Amino acid sequence: QVQLVESGGGLVQAGDSLRLSCTASGRAFSPYAMGWFRQAPGKEREIVTAIRRIDGRTYYAESVKGRFTISRDNAKNTLYLQMNNLKPEDTAVYYCAAKSWADSAFTIVYDYWGQGTQVTVSS
Repeated sequence: QVQLVESGGGLVQAGDSLRLSCTASGRAFSPYAMGWFRQAPGKEREIVTAIRRIDGRTYYAESVKGRFTISRDNAKNTLYLQMNNLKPEDTAVYYCAAKSWADSAFTIVYDYWGQGTQVTVSS
């Protein structure tokens, strides 16, 4: 079994930065892709960004391009999300997830999920 644990969320002001971390533990695991997702109250979960393990290719939602950066440290089994110039509309619960099979990385169809971390951006 694989466990994903997010950390780094919090309450910030518009324009501030946060870095989220997601650490994987459990059995040896080399996911095809990992991603960050978010869900705001009353809205559906959406993909924010994803990264493929084999080549490091990254994907970003238009709403976060130029502000968010996904990265990984394979030696530490940790995924990061650097969020800069945060906006109130970025307020949501952020989840990391891993996909174990070769498929499109930029979808919400992933098989391992963390429990989420709250990010709140005040105006």
